[in-house]
Amino acid sequence: MRRILVLGAGLALLGTAGCGTRLPDSAFTSQSPGAAGTTAAGSAGTAGDVGVTPTSIKIGMIDSVDSLLGPDTFSGPMYGAQAFFKALNAAGGVNGRQISFQTCDDQGVGGTDVSCAHTLIDQDKVFAFSGNSIFQYDGASYVSAKGVPDIGGEPISNAYDQYPHLYSIYGSDYPRDGKSIGWQGKLYSSTEAEHYAKTVLGAHVAGIVSYNQADSARFASYETEALRKEGFTVVPEQLDIALSDFDSAALDMKNKGVDVVFDTIDTDGNARLCKAIEDVGVRVKAKMTTVQSWDATVATTYKDAPKCRNLLYANSSDANYEDTSNPAVKAFRDAMAKYFPDRQGKLSEWEIDGWASAQWLTDAVASCGADVTRVCVEKFMNSGKPYDAHGIITPAAFDVKAPTGTTHACFNVAQWQDSANGGRGGWVTRVPDMDTNCYDVPQVSYSP
Repeated sequence: MRRILVLGAGLALLGTAGCGTRLPDSAFTSQSPGAAGTTAAGSAGTAGDVGVTPTSIKIGMIDSVDSLLGPDTFSGPMYGAQAFFKALNAAGGVNGRQISFQTCDDQGVGGTDVSCAHTLIDQDKVFAFSGNSIFQYDGASYVSAKGVPDIGGEPISNAYDQYPHLYSIYGSDYPRDGKSIGWQGKLYSSTEAEHYAKTVLGAHVAGIVSYNQADSARFASYETEALRKEGFTVVPEQLDIALSDFDSAALDMKNKGVDVVFDTIDTDGNARLCKAIEDVGVRVKAKMTTVQSWDATVATTYKDAPKCRNLLYANSSDANYEDTSNPAVKAFRDAMAKYFPDRQGKLSEWEIDGWASAQWLTDAVASCGADVTRVCVEKFMNSGKPYDAHGIITPAAFDVKAPTGTTHACFNVAQWQDSANGGRGGWVTRVPDMDTNCYDVPQVSYSP
């Protein structure tokens, strides 16, 4: 399956993670408020490790909130994790312990991120991290060197593909030995989104739009290879990042019969691209976007392209945050409405990632019983057993496996529809079940 990578200019692409089977529920959503606050019979709570007391566990969160890319670009996981912990505490905590959390905004700056890591570890004495969403994770080597578990972090940079003690929300097949990134300096992504566009949407000619900027061009090269592996005819369109002529690119794609559009550009660029596609009349079956754009702001962001925005498809390894028929999603939405009511118009898949991150850490802590230690938590994380955060993510694990050239990938897909949510607009799930919407697809390597 694929996971998000955010590049230096706020550009986006997807990468890989692992799949597997579902684990039984063991903590928050399976506990009543009374049961959540009690330790197992005969096991009195004891202090077990740094940041753990008989009645509390201290958790740290580092998020790039006040960054140049705006306060909502990376902050979603922080809100989702905090909502989970607030609801958990209201239900009695985990095995009788309340979760306290300390936050640090690194403002998207590497040096400030290092300072956040030192403050939370050295001064605040946090037990672990949860809900991390860090643009430039320069503090990762220190977090790992101190042996502090970072559970369910958003893998924006390559740190989660390099260091031990860091556990991405999407799992990992990489060695994570603290040295090379990925496998011998290469990362791997699979082609399920391209496969879906071909087999389900019926597309055959793909436009790939990029900027003449190093990261954007590099990932456009990857995307081109992925599309060709799936049998697409590819029409590349590279734009000047300072003076982008979206209309000319759209006209060229129209003349060459493009019927689906992928990109490696930023959100503002996507909105302008969508308007150009609509104005010029490119007859596309879909405008493919990423989990980073799977949020509630589409109607506003794409306000000038109503036809194109209703052709937006996003894919992810998460349950759709709109699908309240899923009990875990319903719990997430209820908690967000209660604790962060001002976020209702800004909800996203990244918020639900933060919720899953907190759930994962909670289940790891619960597995320790009264004696909560980092060693115990990491034993849970490194068990190799796939984990789904009670139905929030497709099953993920940390089990080192060398790339084989193909992979079995399961994922979710949603389409924006103005008619959803009583006409307020929203994302409509387009697969019956993300855990069974699976393909055997090629893996494509790229340089970090």
